[in-house]
Amino acid sequence: MTSPLLELPGAVAGDGTDAGVAAHYGSLFGEQKALEAGEGFVDLSHRDVLRVAGPDRLSWLHSLTTQYFEGLAPGQWVSALVLSPQGHVEHAFTGVDDGEAFTAHTEPGAAAALIAFLERMKFMTRVEVGEVTPEVAVAWRPGRYDLVPRDQLTAYAEAAGPAAGLWAFEALRIARGEPRFGVDTDERTIPNEVGWIADQPWGAVHLDKGCYRGQETVARVHNLGKPPRRLTLLHLDGSENRLPAAGSAVVPAAGGRDAGFVGSSARHHELGPIALALVKRNTDVAAPLVVDGLPAAQEVVVDPEVGLHFRPRR
Repeated sequence: MTSPLLELPGAVAGDGTDAGVAAHYGSLFGEQKALEAGEGFVDLSHRDVLRVAGPDRLSWLHSLTTQYFEGLAPGQWVSALVLSPQGHVEHAFTGVDDGEAFTAHTEPGAAAALIAFLERMKFMTRVEVGEVTPEVAVAWRPGRYDLVPRDQLTAYAEAAGPAAGLWAFEALRIARGEPRFGVDTDERTIPNEVGWIADQPWGAVHLDKGCYRGQETVARVHNLGKPPRRLTLLHLDGSENRLPAAGSAVVPAAGGRDAGFVGSSARHHELGPIALALVKRNTDVAAPLVVDGLPAAQEVVVDPEVGLHFRPRR
């Protein structure tokens, strides 16, 4: 869906799956600094939105996902994952309950598959699931998401401005090590590899619950502390005026086999060009890497030895 906010002064549309909203409004670094200062908003109205209603919605979502939904207070935002039986991430979403329904947003184009899965799992449960993207849009202000009636987006922008583009939003997300589903992950990703278990605002796995599909893999890897791969922040050589293509191989600068792949990348106003990459666990955290021909240094996001710091509760 194309956002009406692309009509704002200076708006330049994004591309690919992000084509429906503004990449920037003419000042990439200025927009980043405004967001860091707690000012403005980001138009995320290209994201898909779904709603789960019915008296059993929270207990039902609790049984299907990695998140603790039972007793979820109205107004409390949470992120959740749906895993395969092997623990691979199949769906990811973030949402809030209002006391009558749980409304969530996910990646552009991802709602249909998520809704199809949820419909198959309804059985005798008193829930109703549907997509509400045509009626509800998503925006982000520093520290929070907003759900906005789509026909009120322009009025929302006037009240919440100044507007910042998706490039600024992505630069700050990458800098804090927050993965994006389908960009920084692949079909083999398990939550432990990308920090979705960490005690962060984007943490999507609650460790004080069980009995969801894929839980055995999550618990085993967490207890042993040896995820097969790990998310790392790359500080890219800025001598070339380009960013690596998503999906490009990451290789050790010293040579050898591919260590992994790069996902999202951006230009940060302080850090310079940065990216997130998913690399093999045994890749030395201090080793220089090369991605798409660009030299890169690592900053640890997911500790390859996390198990050394974890002790089970008695």
